Amino acid sequence: MPLARSFVTVVFSTLLLLILCRILAPSSVSWGALSGSLPFAAIIAIVGLGQLLVVQHGGFDLSLPGSVSLAVVVSTHYPQQNDGLLYQAVLLALAFAVAAGFLNGILVSFFRLNAIIATIGVNALLYGAVFATSGGVPSITTNLLAEIAGGETLSVPNSVLFAVAATAVVSFVLKKTVAGRRFEAIGASPPAGRAAGLNVRVHQMMAYVYAQLLYCMAGILIAGITREPTAFQGDSLLLPSVAVVVLGGTSLLGGRGYPISTVIAAFFLNQLSQFALSVGVPYSAQTIIQALALGFGIGVYSLRWTVNSRKATGTKTVEERK
Repeated sequence: MPLARSFVTVVFSTLLLLILCRILAPSSVSWGALSGSLPFAAIIAIVGLGQLLVVQHGGFDLSLPGSVSLAVVVSTHYPQQNDGLLYQAVLLALAFAVAAGFLNGILVSFFRLNAIIATIGVNALLYGAVFATSGGVPSITTNLLAEIAGGETLSVPNSVLFAVAATAVVSFVLKKTVAGRRFEAIGASPPAGRAAGLNVRVHQMMAYVYAQLLYCMAGILIAGITREPTAFQGDSLLLPSVAVVVLGGTSLLGGRGYPISTVIAAFFLNQLSQFALSVGVPYSAQTIIQALALGFGIGVYSLRWTVNSRKATGTKTVEERK
């Protein structure tokens, strides 16, 4: 089967980056460096998958920081380092995630509010719940959660296994099920989906619910990976979540999504940050690097689309006519 161009592009870019790292900063691709950074690449991949589902319907979910942060504080403050209460904390975090997802979805799909405005408002509510739960004070995670999320299986970080499982589920549902194909079809053209008799509003609403569940998973994993996480762990994940979706080839206007390419883009973005740190770029410049990567992704795929459209229509530029 032919490979998607987005997949080829992101794989080639990742391999090129690894070669540069090997030449210019070998320490950034050592096993110690990779084993330490892979859990955070897995977190970016999971939140990227959540953002992907929303972007496929032409929206942006800016409630991600509050969602991740709330999952972190609930899974650390509620158990109070008691392993026996961990499952209750996880269920409570999932309940908050589902409620936030439905609130986002109802505001956007049924009340027709702008996605950016609606999710910013929900993000503020989520941060209100964060302060009500934690008071802004960090708490130590339970030993069980640290073992599950921060441990390893056959020398592979467990967080990476969770990311692989999430990728497999999202990819299978989107590409191999009737519901997933309908989901993508509605994202590509809501009027066409409505004309085909599909319930467009429900699918749009559920995109936010599914995204919140993935954010919740990421927050719980962060709580286990970081022994004493802060109450604002989600703040640094919003820009990377959008960047990896764009680098993975998904259009910001909605339509077909590329889960596997998005996950590879998460590794690319994380390794790019490690490379920058290894060559002496200050940590404070990480946001700039992520923004440049986002701009690079938009530029690359926009250029490809322009070239393809010219070939399809048979139009020629002035240089081509000469």
